[in-house]
Amino acid sequence: MKAFVVDHYGRDGLREADVATPSVGPRDVLVDVRAASVNPLDLMVRNGEFKQLLSYPRPFILGHDVAGTVTEVGPDVRSFTVGDEIWARPRDHRIGTFAQSIAIDAADIALKPASLSFAEAAAVPLVALAAWQALVDVAQVRPGQRVLVHAGAGGLGSTVIQLAHFLGAHVATTARGTDVEMLTGLGADEVVDFTTTDFADVLRDYDVVLDSLGTDSLNKSMTVVKPGGLVISVAGPPDPAFATQLGKPLFKPVMALLSRKVRRRARRLGVRYSFLFMHADGTQLATLARLYEAGDLRPVLDRTFSFDQTLEAIAYVDQGKAHGKVVVTH
Repeated sequence: MKAFVVDHYGRDGLREADVATPSVGPRDVLVDVRAASVNPLDLMVRNGEFKQLLSYPRPFILGHDVAGTVTEVGPDVRSFTVGDEIWARPRDHRIGTFAQSIAIDAADIALKPASLSFAEAAAVPLVALAAWQALVDVAQVRPGQRVLVHAGAGGLGSTVIQLAHFLGAHVATTARGTDVEMLTGLGADEVVDFTTTDFADVLRDYDVVLDSLGTDSLNKSMTVVKPGGLVISVAGPPDPAFATQLGKPLFKPVMALLSRKVRRRARRLGVRYSFLFMHADGTQLATLARLYEAGDLRPVLDRTFSFDQTLEAIAYVDQGKAHGKVVVTH
């Protein structure tokens, strides 16, 4: 089958290749890929940024989001049958959605919302799971709380805005002024134009901030949360809990060292810091599917590319041009 594989780390490390169709384990389903979306995580994995923690034997197939049709089920699978239309974010060490087929652990998949096309569904799993795990599992957002999410026009930001609004929070976001109408339509109560205004000058007393931009934004975000508030970062630095999540407790001292400065700053300001690296969860995806079916959440797509244009799609995301998700369709 055709696939796009990383044979060495770096921007030029991804290429098209002919590879064997994956075998199906007892708890797996084989999925005919109809669409897959591009995430910043794909770029980070391609570039080797997680190679010490998420080691993949090269060459390996890239891709973290998928929507498609089940073509084969393992003998221990009871919840899915051939012909089911599903969506998934396959678990770490079993990625590979930039391909014609992928074998996925059945625990990582859910039935695709019937109201979404394959392209729309493929745009959702990673960002929706990240939003849910940040706002529901970690922050436990309640109605009336104040949530700030950075980069609201991006795939993750636009999803977090919608979910925070659904949970009853007051939602602020940072974006370009040209995106204000779109973001208020998604549920943002306040949009700070980062090209003209420093959010740290105008926002105060937030309960939760979700940061995806890195060190400068993270440090400023700690000044806009109320005492005891929470700053969650998906851009690092990783904290000791991340080593536990990966099943590598020996890395805890390394994670503690990497995040020492930011955790110290958080303590000094009387706030909390948490690093989030989302994980696969088919049960949560099934819950999210109901929200998409009901229209409480909706995908935000920038544009689609054909499967043959996968390299162009990744380059487009790499250039920071995307507003919403970029999807590769078959």
